[in-house]
Amino acid sequence: MYTDPSGAVRLRKVKGRDLSASWVLEHPNNANSDQPQRLEILKDSFQSVELRETDELRSGEDDVLHPNQLSMSPVKLMRQKMRQERMNLRTAELLRQDKEADDQMVAAAIERSRNLDTTVKGKYSIWRRDYDNLNSDSTLKLMRDQIIMAKAYANIAKENNDTSTFDALMLQSKRSHHAIGEASSDAELQPSALEHAKAMGHILSMAKDKLYDCPVMARKFRAMLQSTEDNVNAQRKKSAFLIQLAAKTVPKPLHCLPLQLAADYFLQGFHKREDINTEKLEDNSLYHYAIFSDNVLATSVVVNSTVLHANEPEKHVFHIVTDKLNFVAMKMWFLINSPAGATIKVENIDEFKWLNSSYCSVLRQLESARMKEYYFKANDPSSLSVGSDNLKYRNPKYLSMLNHLRFYLPEVYPKLDKILFLDDDIVVQKDLTPLWSVDLQGMVNGAVETCKESFHRFDKYLNFTNPKISDNFDPNACGWAYGMNIFDLKEWKKRNITGIYHRWQDLNEDRTLWKLGSLPPGLITFYNLTHPLDRGWHVLGLGYDPALNQTAIEDAAVIHYNGNYKPWLDLAISKYKAYWSKYVMFDNPYLQNCNISE
Repeated sequence: MYTDPSGAVRLRKVKGRDLSASWVLEHPNNANSDQPQRLEILKDSFQSVELRETDELRSGEDDVLHPNQLSMSPVKLMRQKMRQERMNLRTAELLRQDKEADDQMVAAAIERSRNLDTTVKGKYSIWRRDYDNLNSDSTLKLMRDQIIMAKAYANIAKENNDTSTFDALMLQSKRSHHAIGEASSDAELQPSALEHAKAMGHILSMAKDKLYDCPVMARKFRAMLQSTEDNVNAQRKKSAFLIQLAAKTVPKPLHCLPLQLAADYFLQGFHKREDINTEKLEDNSLYHYAIFSDNVLATSVVVNSTVLHANEPEKHVFHIVTDKLNFVAMKMWFLINSPAGATIKVENIDEFKWLNSSYCSVLRQLESARMKEYYFKANDPSSLSVGSDNLKYRNPKYLSMLNHLRFYLPEVYPKLDKILFLDDDIVVQKDLTPLWSVDLQGMVNGAVETCKESFHRFDKYLNFTNPKISDNFDPNACGWAYGMNIFDLKEWKKRNITGIYHRWQDLNEDRTLWKLGSLPPGLITFYNLTHPLDRGWHVLGLGYDPALNQTAIEDAAVIHYNGNYKPWLDLAISKYKAYWSKYVMFDNPYLQNCNISE
């Protein structure tokens, strides 16, 4: 019961849990029995609290009570003091824990400093001068950006007939271009480059004050961006064309070598020498290799590297097939540079009379007018405007029967049971004889699969929009690599592999079933007939991928320079070239006469 501000009496119910501990509830019947006792207890409590508070006020010279505290009841003051004490205890505990954490951090830092290797391994100061970094290109980027801005302002100045600003911008742009030259980093810039950058900055500042207009500048930059994109696309097509041209062009030293060898073959009477013992050529207890190439130098590296790592060189027989233009040169090279112990037989593909258009589908197709038009006429997709997709197929190797002879191995070597096929752009780094002991499990071809990445599956090479392909092959089937393949020729004949190849070549007369080259028809011909070899036998990509794993390259039995960047070309990836060049006989007189050097 209480009175409100107007003086009216009010009643309000109060729950027991809302009352403080000082309240004592009594039954109405006992209301008067111990009232004096309760009053005495409250009185004593009040007096004791009052005495304590008075003592504290007297003892604390600096303690000042808030006016509200003076009006509080002693019980409330007591509760407030107890809360304050609990708060102080909690604060002290937190401070103690914080100190312990700091001590632990300091101890950990000391321990780390004891184990820290303080040896100076290079420049690490954050205050080093920028030009100490030889790869820095900040100034170069600045100057290129300035030239772009200068061109934009120059166009605006020309439209506004501001000839003085236009001339100043163009002149300074020319000077900046000259200072940059062919530089790819600040270290390669001319000494005057920084002064030119400062001068350009001054001119651009004046041009901005006179000519800057945001909408106009945005329009100019959009036009410049479109023009630059068109130029980049044109340069990309040009680059693709030139790379393909460089890849199929024979360098002058490599053209010189077969000419020198062919001349000496006849001048020095080597043409009168008899052939080697033919018994080894058909001995199935030996290790036989097939190499089809018109490149004398590349073939010599394959043979040299293979023999060098062979445990028993005298048991290795190399069957080399080349064209009639290089037959004499190839034969001459291995007559005078034959590796110790190994047997080498060089043959001319034009002497294979059975390889004619009536038997070979590819030769028959090449004789057709449509194929001649496709490959040799300028109005077909060999022009630069069409792009780079078909440019590589103008490479002569795609028309050479040396590239398709791999599908006729039993016809070329009818008395052999197994043969290891090697491309001429590989290097052998280990003994390959264990390959003849691999159980192919009834398969014809032993090869390293390349489907670690999705783009090396069948749908990358075959046209699955054609029902002839989609009905017979799995688009996700794993591709494999040509370049190092062990072939079971007995199983080849049993399964009529060459017949399968001919059938699919006839179906592909319109060239729509697969991409040109020898791998796609190989994937089709040996579909479900290829046994996967361990990846360590054959590592690919040295002719196009500069980011290969170095350990994988060094541990591989065979490394393959597939791609345009062949090791005998200036295009070669420099860090991979040493793996190939160490097997080249640079001290050979023929190589020296033709200026073939490291």
